[in-house]
Amino acid sequence: MRRIRLKKRIKFKNSILIIILLIISIFLAFKFINLKINPVLLDYANMEARKLASIIINDAINKNFKDINIDELFIITKEENEIKAIDFNPIIVNQVLTNTTTLIQTNLKYLEQGKIELLNLNTDALIDYNTDKLRQGIIYEIPSGVIFGNSFLANIGPKIPVRFSLVGDIVSYVNTNVKDYGINNALIEVNIVLELSEQLILPFVTDKITIDTTIPVALKLIQGTVPNYYLNGLQNSPAITLPIS
Repeated sequence: MRRIRLKKRIKFKNSILIIILLIISIFLAFKFINLKINPVLLDYANMEARKLASIIINDAINKNFKDINIDELFIITKEENEIKAIDFNPIIVNQVLTNTTTLIQTNLKYLEQGKIELLNLNTDALIDYNTDKLRQGIIYEIPSGVIFGNSFLANIGPKIPVRFSLVGDIVSYVNTNVKDYGINNALIEVNIVLELSEQLILPFVTDKITIDTTIPVALKLIQGTVPNYYLNGLQNSPAITLPIS
């Protein structure tokens, strides 16, 4: 009887030891994943999310600016053939910003939900992407071999899906850069600035990234005497903010 009890105690102690070692091993494994693997995967996911967002943003801007007459963007005030002030046309600017921001938001939400048939994009915009995966809400698949940092192993192993979710507000506004050009001339560069946030979603980790994009959309040469006051409306153009629905 004593031998049986002794064996039971030894088995019990061994079981406890195995459980403790297993818990420690799982803890160390998760710590290794958090320190070594997740940063590598997030770098790849971050790069692909920004790449896809740039495609959506550029496509929307091209659609909304292709029929705009650049001269109609500006209101130039002259006095005795001398330029006194240069400002934006607020009606056109606000309309273009609103349409562009709405289109970007809509397309990003459709991509998030996998509704690619509803996307308002040029036909070849997503030619490099797997449409079957996009319908599942997967924007990219990372080969697990990339965690080894070896080019020969980069494409081996199971694929790790990357999804994203649009969070916060999309903010868009016009920014300008004015440069002297020759004698008594000014070169105006008009840029659209967009700010948005995305939540990257991987099987073991999530991360929030902010995407700030500045895209030049127009150049205009102002000939004549450069005024002391110009571009007041451009420098203080209000931002267009669309909440995420």
